[in-house]
Amino acid sequence: MLRHLQISHYALISQLNIDIPAGFVVITGETGAGKSILLGALGLLCGARADKGTIQSGAAKCVVEGAFDVGGLDLAAFFAENDIDFDGHECIVRREITTAGKSRAFLNDTPVPLTTLRDLAARIIDIHSQHQNLLMGEENFLLSTLDTIASNAAQREAYATAYAAWRTAEKALQQLQAQAQKGREDTDFMQFQLSQIDEAQLREGEQEELEQESSALTHAAAAALQADEDTSTIERVRQAAHALTGISNVFPAADELASRLDSVRIELQDIADEAETALENADFDPARAAFVDERLSLIYSLQKKHQVQTIAELLAIANDLRAQLDTIENIDALVEAKRKETEQLATKAQAAAATLTTTRIAAARALEKELVSRLHSLGMPHVSLQFQLSPRPALDATGADAALCLFSANKGVPPQDAAHIASGGEMARLMLALKAVVAQSRELPTVVFDEIDTGVSGSMADKMAAEMQRMAKTSQVLCITHLPQIAARGTAHFRVYKTAEGDAAAQTHIQPLTPNERVSEVAAMLSGEQLTDEALSNARVLLNNKR
Repeated sequence: MLRHLQISHYALISQLNIDIPAGFVVITGETGAGKSILLGALGLLCGARADKGTIQSGAAKCVVEGAFDVGGLDLAAFFAENDIDFDGHECIVRREITTAGKSRAFLNDTPVPLTTLRDLAARIIDIHSQHQNLLMGEENFLLSTLDTIASNAAQREAYATAYAAWRTAEKALQQLQAQAQKGREDTDFMQFQLSQIDEAQLREGEQEELEQESSALTHAAAAALQADEDTSTIERVRQAAHALTGISNVFPAADELASRLDSVRIELQDIADEAETALENADFDPARAAFVDERLSLIYSLQKKHQVQTIAELLAIANDLRAQLDTIENIDALVEAKRKETEQLATKAQAAAATLTTTRIAAARALEKELVSRLHSLGMPHVSLQFQLSPRPALDATGADAALCLFSANKGVPPQDAAHIASGGEMARLMLALKAVVAQSRELPTVVFDEIDTGVSGSMADKMAAEMQRMAKTSQVLCITHLPQIAARGTAHFRVYKTAEGDAAAQTHIQPLTPNERVSEVAAMLSGEQLTDEALSNARVLLNNKR
């Protein structure tokens, strides 16, 4: 249970230190006094999103800290797993928010992520705000409630494991199927590429041999030497020798160099004549020449197509294409094997879901009886209630069930979706009864109600107060209320009020009320600002009858 609450620089609260007793604690105050601020602070302790705008003007940070007595809740394993000091009884929960927008959470002075804080908060406190009445129309809330009543953690874990395995296999199957489809689309082209290379019957070293055969060095030399008179090598050497002779009068060494060049020219002429004679006498095979040219053309074409330079690279590409085609040929077998595995895992997931459904159905029947009994005491003598479970089109993370709460408060009226048919007062009583059963099943130490009595008045308010009193025998119940019938039933009473003196900023305060102060507070709730003798008398009657 929440034993102590400390708040500093949060919204309109500068400093707050209050001890909170066990039992049924009521919190009252005028509209706008700051009751919602208190609820927001408690929300921070439960891991709610932090907003730096809630920091009081002029402060560097705001701090909300709650001391909880958690003895007997079997939380030792939780603290050990998260490496948090724990004496077996007390847990200090603290949130700090800075003007820079940073939020930090602590458990027993150990920094923790918000996920860890939320995990703990779900086990020690439940806050019911007005908007939660809408949850009766949400499947996840209904399923979670049934799971709580069913205490089916083992079945849910078994289903979660089976569902995850099935979904993983299903994704792998889809990937294999996509790969197989793409492979089939690429097969024809890959086969065409491989056939072109294979039909060429290439062998390593062939390209170099053909290129040598194609290049007749003698023909190339003769062509280079002879060419025409203006561009032949022999002519250029003759011209160089002549030029040297022309400068011999100023360059004495020119004659010797010219003589050497002339000797070279004579030798080149002999070589050219001999090569030309050999070429004229050679027996060329035009068919062979055409074959060599055609073969090289094919090789060069394949190399250009595949962007490589050698036959060895083309042969490597052919081997790679063969391997890919083999894989594509075998992938259908892999797809079939994965399909069978996926079907088996789907069957296991469906079986686990069916087991989970069985626990929920049993919990639904038990919860229906308990809620109807409690709603009878809350002024609904003709209520009928049913948690309807129907199969989902497909399994999801929650199981195979779609959930709906069917409700009717009137005799002869068939039950319909509670979220659509229940009035505000009926929904308030339904949620109170549901929270009471859940708190009992989960052994929640603290339950907070924020104006759950909205839409309720008169004797119904007294009946709701009696239900909360009953809850308070096993859980600490904090109720923010605007009804005097409920306020009078509390074992402890706190008043929220706001001050605004002079130019000073408005401040929200919370104070525990003495017995006499409670009389005045309840009387004010009955009659307004003008406390009449009749209102004070009625307040005393309510307070004296609170038990």
